[in-house]
Amino acid sequence: MTAEHWTSVYEQKRTTEVSWFQPEPTLSLDLLSAANVGTDDPILDVGAGSSVLVDRLLERGFRDVSVLDISPPALRATQHRLGRG
Repeated sequence: MTAEHWTSVYEQKRTTEVSWFQPEPTLSLDLLSAANVGTDDPILDVGAGSSVLVDRLLERGFRDVSVLDISPPALRATQHRLGRG
């Protein structure tokens, strides 16, 4: 898939309308907990889209969280949701 494809997806659909939407990233949070990742450890969510994982990590006190995605609209949605853009 190309950057244009993912940009188009996030321009045409709301975050909750994509098939991979999860209202709660339970599995990811459980895996981070099982790996004993601490709130001071850096986390990079690759292919983040407009996932709420970053929201949940910040709510839990994680301080070094970065997101990476090929789609600028997805990243803008996350920034807007977090009040940072």
